[in-house]
Amino acid sequence: MSRIVAAVGLVVAALLVLLYLAGIGAWVPAPDGGEPQARPAAASVVAARTESVRAGAAELGVARPKQILFGDLHVHTTFSFDAFQLSLPMAGGDGAHPVADACDFARHCASLDFWSINDHAVTLTPRRWSETVDTIRQCNALAADPANPDTVAFLGWEWTQVGFTPETHYGHKNVILRDLGDDAIPARPISAGLPVGAPELESVAPSPFLVGAMALSEWSTGGPELARYLEETAGIRDCPADQPVRELPTDCREVAQTPKTLFSKLDEWGLETMVIPHGTTWGFYTPPGSAWDKQLAAGMHDPERQSIIEVMSGHGNSEEYRPYREVLLHEDGSRSCPEPHEGHLPSCWRAGEIIEARCGAEGLAVEECAARAATARQYFVDADRNGGATVVPGATPADWQDAGQCRDCFQPSFNYRPRSSVQYILSLARPELADEGADRFRFGFIASSDNHSARPGTGYKEVSRSEFTEARFGNFVDTPLGATPSREPVAQAEPMTDEFSSAVFSIFETERGASFFLNGGLAAVHSEGRSREEIWDAMQRKEVYGTSGPRMLLWFDLVNGPGGQRRPMGSQVSLAEPPIFQVRAVGSFEQKPGCPADASDALDPDRLARLCQGECYHPSDRRREITRLEVVRIRPQREPGEDVTPLIEDPWRTFACRGDASGCQAAFTDPDFHKAGRDALYYVRAIEAPSPAVGADPLGCSRDESGRCTSVDLCSQRPADDDCLAETEERAWSSPIFLEAASPE
Repeated sequence: MSRIVAAVGLVVAALLVLLYLAGIGAWVPAPDGGEPQARPAAASVVAARTESVRAGAAELGVARPKQILFGDLHVHTTFSFDAFQLSLPMAGGDGAHPVADACDFARHCASLDFWSINDHAVTLTPRRWSETVDTIRQCNALAADPANPDTVAFLGWEWTQVGFTPETHYGHKNVILRDLGDDAIPARPISAGLPVGAPELESVAPSPFLVGAMALSEWSTGGPELARYLEETAGIRDCPADQPVRELPTDCREVAQTPKTLFSKLDEWGLETMVIPHGTTWGFYTPPGSAWDKQLAAGMHDPERQSIIEVMSGHGNSEEYRPYREVLLHEDGSRSCPEPHEGHLPSCWRAGEIIEARCGAEGLAVEECAARAATARQYFVDADRNGGATVVPGATPADWQDAGQCRDCFQPSFNYRPRSSVQYILSLARPELADEGADRFRFGFIASSDNHSARPGTGYKEVSRSEFTEARFGNFVDTPLGATPSREPVAQAEPMTDEFSSAVFSIFETERGASFFLNGGLAAVHSEGRSREEIWDAMQRKEVYGTSGPRMLLWFDLVNGPGGQRRPMGSQVSLAEPPIFQVRAVGSFEQKPGCPADASDALDPDRLARLCQGECYHPSDRRREITRLEVVRIRPQREPGEDVTPLIEDPWRTFACRGDASGCQAAFTDPDFHKAGRDALYYVRAIEAPSPAVGADPLGCSRDESGRCTSVDLCSQRPADDDCLAETEERAWSSPIFLEAASPE
């Protein structure tokens, strides 16, 4: 008997050792940053880009144009947790995409002039950060002439802040570093940590034995790789909060939970950095009721570092303001559900409709069903962590119809939060902060991709939804870290509980939100040259614009600036007379299929197929038509609390174009500017003729006579090879020109 007990004990011990080793990923190596495999783009290819801008400018009479360079300042590799899980077979992925993939993709698939790496700082361990630095340096070293490189790679990270409530939520910001010398790079990226009130990362990490069981059960779909990733991530402790940044240990995770602390730490480092907010309206993680007002406060905004905002990405457009509310927040701290407003269906209201319909189907009294609907609405708005949808048991993505969405916005982000839109942000003012220069947000505009498979600039073609977008996010519901507890669709709402926070992504309407991913936008700069320093200077001047993906050319100028000088987009000018503006735009090149010879020669066939999906930036000599130019005027608040709705005029002016492929131009003035005696800003949208785009109609709504969405055909529920194409009007957004009202002499 003793021998049997001993044998059983040995077997149990062996199993425990096996589980532990599996739980720490002992059988798989830690992924590295990789080495770029492709040579630089040919000099003739780079020269052709420059010539195409010069020729487009000449068509419209632009004298002495700067170079217009295109890039992507928002790119993730599989060092980011969400990107890593997307890469696993259990989520339909095809394996790791390291930093080196981003370098090769930018050079030869997307043919970009510049890009940056922006993995989530919270999962950038010291080893991953070191690997990132090394690979970015290698990527830049391939360019023979630093003054005229084929592409410039910037180093950076994402400060990924999420608050459980509107009061504690600040959102995501990319931090970009100008230089790559040892003395120009911080020892570690600065993370936002976990949400305020959440336990530290290492304290919530699952037991290695539980992870080991998962790894063994998911052996063929990436379980061991996931275990290795989790073990390394959870093994890093947060840095002490009370020490100067340069005295902190090198092996800890630096945390700043608010923008104020982030800016303070960047000040301590004293390095050349830029902070770019993004995804501001993306309601996947942004709590209902969240607004940017609280970020225009002492220390929360650094106008020197935070001077550019991302208008659009592959996660949707964040430009447009709408006066509806997704939740009503009251002075006593309570919340309530607003009624539908001008075609917008609040998600909390739809929660009540779902419960009321189920109740009616069971034959219960009308009064009882109405009471249950009211309870469902209240449970929804009372749920923190953006988890309102969990209060409706067993609800499917189709049940929500188009609740929470902006019906008349251009390619909007999911569960749109209008009081975090770029237009709303620009309308805010706090005159009492004028001495700090932080009385307003004076942002220049860019767009980017927010790609999570190391593919910068995927908007060059509307292809490959499953690889060029994050459409696989919907697959998280079928993975160990995204599975939602299964419930029956009963006719009674249930308050949100901690049950739904036990699995990552389980409370965020992941499957429905996956319909809204796009191929992404681009950043453009008017630069004196191609060097790192010249591109950086253009961004600092805010002489930048964004596009929804195509490479449109756009110029927007104040003609009668001080001293009679023409001033470009991004300028801030004091003026005592009516402003005179000029806008000129040229459409993007139509694309040829496949890849050009230079890309095919630089990448071997297998890498060309896996990385570029066989489709590269491959311009023809035919440009798309610009159909119209739209001017937006915003007159910022004179005091906090002033209603912004009448201050945001969109569009303020519209100019039809003649449909000429050579481009479109217009001049206009605002005779009311000096009469009104208040500041104003103006920016321009250049709109291309309709063309098909991935995910442009994410829900595929069928509507009744009143415009109500009655049924959906979600992109996320279509086959992987269905690119979910729909007609859209691609566009470019100029940076604003900011005018301050001056008294006539």
